[in-house]
Amino acid sequence: MRQRPAAVAPSARRTGRDSWVVAAASGPIQTGMDPDAEPSSELTAGQAADLLATLAERADRQAFARLFAHFAPRVKSYLRRLGAGDTLAEELAQEVMLTVWRRAHLFDRRQAGASTWIFTIARNRRIDAIRREKRPELDPQDPALVPEADDPADKQVEAGQKQEMLRRAVTTLPEEQAALLRMSYFEDKSHSAIAEELGLPLGTVKSRLRLALSRLRSMLEDVD
Repeated sequence: MRQRPAAVAPSARRTGRDSWVVAAASGPIQTGMDPDAEPSSELTAGQAADLLATLAERADRQAFARLFAHFAPRVKSYLRRLGAGDTLAEELAQEVMLTVWRRAHLFDRRQAGASTWIFTIARNRRIDAIRREKRPELDPQDPALVPEADDPADKQVEAGQKQEMLRRAVTTLPEEQAALLRMSYFEDKSHSAIAEELGLPLGTVKSRLRLALSRLRSMLEDVD
């Protein structure tokens, strides 16, 4: 599956038959003093369709140059009328013309005119750009997306030892208190869920947990 071409820029790296097209499409597209004004007509509908056919048949550079000179300024003006800023309209217009070069073989003059075909590509590029604006790509370097660094090995060992010490201390408590602690802190159950599961009043669960924690704290302090 061919990837969607990136915005064309002078520094874009492409090889083969596309390289000269990128260079030709990288310069500023002139639309005149009035950004909303249409450039003067240079090609008839029939001529544009013939040039697309020539481009499809033999990748003719002169045919593409004439199409670019005629359509690029018009496409840029059209994209600006669709709400794109000047810089974005420039980039999208370059993308559109690069697509014309690569996909001229898909043009069928029996289905649509050359202008309709090219401006449909431009409209789709604008829709894609709007979607990207609403759903921007995630930056993998965003600090919020970078996982926290692992603790040093000695810290991990110490934490493991404390966890094991806690588990052993819990086993020395009366079973009813130990069960409540396991359910609350190791199984992460709420007090109300524990009360429902054991058939105990919520107040009883809370009081027993407070008592168990108090005894556990005293035992751990004696070990320290």
